[in-house]
Amino acid sequence: MHHDTTPEEDRADLDAPRKILERSGFGAAVPLFTADLNDAADTEAARQAVAAHASRLWTEAVRTGAGTVDDRPLYWARLLLAARLRTWRPAFDLADEDRAGLLHLLETASRGITELLFPPGERLLRIVVTGFDPFRLDEDPARANPSGAAALDLNGWTFPVGGRTAVVRTAIFPVRWADFDAGLVEEALGRVHHGEADAVITLSRGRPDRFDLEVWNGVWRGGGTDNLGVARTGRALPGDAPEWTRSTLPVAEIAARVGGPVVINTEVTEVPAGGGEPVVRPDGPTPGSAARRGGGGDYLSNEVAYRNTLLRDRAGSSIPAGHVHLPRTGSVDDHAAVLARVREVVAAVAGTLV
Repeated sequence: MHHDTTPEEDRADLDAPRKILERSGFGAAVPLFTADLNDAADTEAARQAVAAHASRLWTEAVRTGAGTVDDRPLYWARLLLAARLRTWRPAFDLADEDRAGLLHLLETASRGITELLFPPGERLLRIVVTGFDPFRLDEDPARANPSGAAALDLNGWTFPVGGRTAVVRTAIFPVRWADFDAGLVEEALGRVHHGEADAVITLSRGRPDRFDLEVWNGVWRGGGTDNLGVARTGRALPGDAPEWTRSTLPVAEIAARVGGPVVINTEVTEVPAGGGEPVVRPDGPTPGSAARRGGGGDYLSNEVAYRNTLLRDRAGSSIPAGHVHLPRTGSVDDHAAVLARVREVVAAVAGTLV
């Protein structure tokens, strides 16, 4: 069958992404990947090539060093690699499910998901932080996402906390409903909620000029359009999944430490028990209500927050887990000030663990 590229992959051919890749050097990943893929004599060889190139993308992207942290080269390079893999016609017979498996490996290994592992040690405080890809790229294909930049900036950060050492590992999620439906958040974070992490902080791009500490998360999807042009309305999870989950992040300590405009956001929109029109509740949901918007809205930010905190609850855990909306940056040059404050968020959470 013919394997077409996705609308998201096709965007990588626009001028702005091409220039971003040229300036960053990440464009060189494409011919190297293509050559190794074409050398692969069977599915296992292809798997090794995909794993190597995907993890190299992540390793290069998190090697941020001083200066501006730009999340966009990783995003656009991954899409070009995915397009090559999706349209690749190998000399051997590649089953559709094997190609899908290779595409999934490319995603997880280039997003940090396969690397959410911590060294052993009683004295370690293990903190997971996640961000998102850029989105709304039809409006501005050069757009970045400060939460993705924060994930790149924080990965591998270690710092002392009261005689112990905090270690941060990060990952970046796609802005695609289908990946969430397929269980990508659970694949990434399920294991860490069973004793492998001491805190899990999800981040996304929020409102201008303020940090929002989102207290309540709802199960409802409100119809937003994702990076594939797909919209979803309805419950994110069926039946027995609760309408609401709650942050266990130490929001007062975070707000005190980060300073500046930080909002502990308890607002939700609900349909009250017994039905009727949706109602805004400034202080969180009322008993028996149905979710329409969490503090973080009804899009994928709210949903990653919901799924993360639900994993915590289903694991019977009480570790700090919750969502922070970062200030919406105008450009990549504005990331530095936001990232310095994100480090204070992480340090505040770590400080409550000892």
